Amino acid sequence: MKVRHLEQTEHGLTRPLYEEVFSEDSKRFVDYYYTEKTKDNQIYVAEEDGGIQAMLHLNPYELNVNGMKKKANYIVAVATRESYRGRGFMKALLEMALKDMYREGESFTYLMPAAEAIYTPYGFRTVYEQQLEYCPIGEQGEVQLENGITCQVRPVANQDIPMLVNAENAALEAEGYQVYTLKSEMYYERLMKEYASEGAKLMLYYLNGHLVGNCPYVPEQEEEEAPKIMIRITDAKRMLSSVSLRELTAVCFQITDPIIEENNRTVVVTGTEHSGVMLMDGKEENSEGTVSVEALGELLFGVKTVKEICLEEGVSMSDRMKEEMKKIIPLSKIRLDEEV
Repeated sequence: MKVRHLEQTEHGLTRPLYEEVFSEDSKRFVDYYYTEKTKDNQIYVAEEDGGIQAMLHLNPYELNVNGMKKKANYIVAVATRESYRGRGFMKALLEMALKDMYREGESFTYLMPAAEAIYTPYGFRTVYEQQLEYCPIGEQGEVQLENGITCQVRPVANQDIPMLVNAENAALEAEGYQVYTLKSEMYYERLMKEYASEGAKLMLYYLNGHLVGNCPYVPEQEEEEAPKIMIRITDAKRMLSSVSLRELTAVCFQITDPIIEENNRTVVVTGTEHSGVMLMDGKEENSEGTVSVEALGELLFGVKTVKEICLEEGVSMSDRMKEEMKKIIPLSKIRLDEEV
């Protein structure tokens, strides 16, 4: 098995594997994906017997993380040809991609799992369920909301995009989201093409002449369970530096990571509610406890409390450390609703 990062000109070589493994996707959607998304994404492949037998795609997004712009990669199209499964291809791809993302200075990565159990051994943990909302009509008209209010709706047009970008980013900030995808004109231009490839449309909602929201119209949309989003910290120091503190904090502890060697370190977290986190390298003999990289992710993204992560394997804290870690304000209000 040879694992490598493809050149951009080679991305099309993975299409046969995509069509084989994701046979439920329409030709129109796959055409869209290999025309648009592979322009600027990264693809890792595992080759054997003269061909590509497994792949993993990293689709780039710009996120707002606690008021800071951060680049993050959305892991999609993780696939292994059926006859090559169970031989460690996915493990090799994930580990190579995670290490590369650390080297690129990315704080974390995320994915939508086919099954959570596939990714938990690699430090991924579920932090969010996508919010699925659909418009019942795909043309100009009226829609009654659950609260009884009637809105006017219409399909989005190209000239609406600049207004939509500003409105959506402002709404996400006003609603207090701590982690969300920053919208841009290119984001919506691509999204409209993605919806069109599936026979869907993005609809704008108006109330008394004011734009109040948007959501897709998807023909013959079946009720489905909300997709989950899992995250994995790729750079523990950068991730810690992204959070805020409730009050004066000072604590020293060790971080462990079985995949990204550089995350195995002792850190000193200090700061106040005004300064945010200030990080320094610490000495092992001064450590007040140990936190695994996956437990750190659960804590920083508000999935578990300090008390809960202390019950996990590989986590130990002194009583003083527990009190200090409670001063971290978790990034628990998340909005990551992209499909690919």
